[in-house]
Amino acid sequence: MSIAINPPFKYLPVPRVEVDGKRLYQTPDGQKVPSVTTILDKTKDKTFLMEWKKRVGESEAQRISTESAGLGTLMHTHLENYILGKDRPAGNNQVRVMASSMADTIIEHGLSQIDEVWGMEIGLYYPELYAGTTDLIAMYKGRPAIVDYKTTNKPKKRDWIEDYFLQMCAYAAAHNNVYGTDIDQAVIFMCSRNCEYQEFVIKGPEFKDYANKWVERVGRYYELNM
Repeated sequence: MSIAINPPFKYLPVPRVEVDGKRLYQTPDGQKVPSVTTILDKTKDKTFLMEWKKRVGESEAQRISTESAGLGTLMHTHLENYILGKDRPAGNNQVRVMASSMADTIIEHGLSQIDEVWGMEIGLYYPELYAGTTDLIAMYKGRPAIVDYKTTNKPKKRDWIEDYFLQMCAYAAAHNNVYGTDIDQAVIFMCSRNCEYQEFVIKGPEFKDYANKWVERVGRYYELNM
């Protein structure tokens, strides 16, 4: 199966830059703004994370985080190469085999529902406020959507992943502002290490609710950093 790639816009580059030790994005007009993930990180309750680190220990927490990041990056590469029709990463160590199997699961259950791809790893920005890079912008079941791939150690409950929804609403708002669209749908294709597939979709009133929460988080971030 092949997925049509038809970008309706010429997406502008939004490179990452470092300023005084801080990682920012530079928008096409030269402004330097924080990332979506930075805003979420600086405005969230970290009690649970701190308790987890205390429970497993700093070194083990770092090992788990590093391994998870590597697995996620590799799975993303599998999915991007699949869409592009390129060879997928080879290798038979545990992480590479796991990433390949997880990508297969998302291809079968998630990407099979994508009608058309607008762009992958696209830099998006909201002038003067924030920027970030989204995994996929695509037509999902006939409607444009921001799409994200997520790995997880075990299946997640919907109310555990609010920040994922906020992140995607941020990208939708940026795309709508800069490119004049009206994207109001976000989709997460999630796969556990045991290849248990989950799909989360927000749209309609639920999407608007998360979009409003994102606006509140942006406001909180700038209040804390004025």
